[in-house]
Amino acid sequence: MSTTTTVRNGIDVDQLLQTIEATQTDEEVGRFTFRANSTWRNGTHNLGTIQRFVHAGREDDSRTSGFELEGDEPPVLLGDNHGPNAVELVLQALGFCYAVGYVANAAARGIELTRMDYEIEGDLDVRSFLGQEGPRPGFTEIRVQGRVASPNATDEQLTELCRYVQDTSPVRDILTNHVPVTTSLQID
Repeated sequence: MSTTTTVRNGIDVDQLLQTIEATQTDEEVGRFTFRANSTWRNGTHNLGTIQRFVHAGREDDSRTSGFELEGDEPPVLLGDNHGPNAVELVLQALGFCYAVGYVANAAARGIELTRMDYEIEGDLDVRSFLGQEGPRPGFTEIRVQGRVASPNATDEQLTELCRYVQDTSPVRDILTNHVPVTTSLQID
């Protein structure tokens, strides 16, 4: 007896539906603690590593090695362009989150995609960061332009899905709602 797996847009739809059901049955299955580490190298250059996370109260060991990210600033901000700066990574995180949400939800709804792209830009004034009078140190506006193509969905379905993805995006939620951040410092 063979089993057929439904894969749409590169997403295993059967596994997605099982995950949805599992989180409805047990709230703990939907809980994660993600981690990231940053180590200063020199100047504005940092090395970030991301590997383990906690899922449903247990350490996940599915990643045998960590992901490494170089972070730096452009020369105009005293860096050497070893990698994107932190605010560019925030914009990329939003693009990644929107894309994952759109593709997975499209798959669950039976929508096939042939294209899904996002261009994200944000306005920022560094004067407050530099200790001067100015607007808040973060983004004052973020603009996202999505592009999607589908052989089997209407414009209305694609537009509604875009609204749904925005409403359910964890990264957009982080950017638009207050999130408590606790910072401590250990001095060696």
